[in-house]
Amino acid sequence: MPAQVGPVNNEQEGLLGFLAQMRFVIRLTAYGLSEEQLRASPTASELSVGGLIKHSASTEENWLSTIRREPPAVDYAKYAENFKLADGETIDDVFARYDRVAEQTEKTVTELGDLNYEIPVDDAPWNRKDLTHWNVRWILLHLIQETARHAGHADIIRESIDGATAYPLMAAAEGWPETPWLKPWKKAEV
Repeated sequence: MPAQVGPVNNEQEGLLGFLAQMRFVIRLTAYGLSEEQLRASPTASELSVGGLIKHSASTEENWLSTIRREPPAVDYAKYAENFKLADGETIDDVFARYDRVAEQTEKTVTELGDLNYEIPVDDAPWNRKDLTHWNVRWILLHLIQETARHAGHADIIRESIDGATAYPLMAAAEGWPETPWLKPWKKAEV
């Protein structure tokens, strides 16, 4: 996926395009990492690259359940587990889940065809008390914001692990040619 979202012809296409871009960016933080590095938490928090990607997939999955008026996909009592790769869980497992969630999000939004479609606000303590409903537009904007926030967290963790940053990683993942001002990331020789 290129570093920029392509032309946008309408609001729905733009929202889904920017959400897809943020999914790509957060997934990119895992590029070239070992299983051990994906689980590493080298900063002041317990966050890891793999855990943040898993959490982003879980968050989108829960909002998709909200749009569909289904029970939450993730049990809030197990919220902290969504920030860590479980024993035996691989990044490929998480990517496959994220792909399924993304496909279902795009399918659901496209089938609804109404960004104003209203969904009642639940009683989670972090939700605004002055609102009675969300709409699909708000949910997509929130998912873009949430995914971008966690992509930033994952960027910092990734940089703490091996010094890699977003554009060199993107250049390596996408096969961009080296330029005088941008060198694709390469795994350090050990």
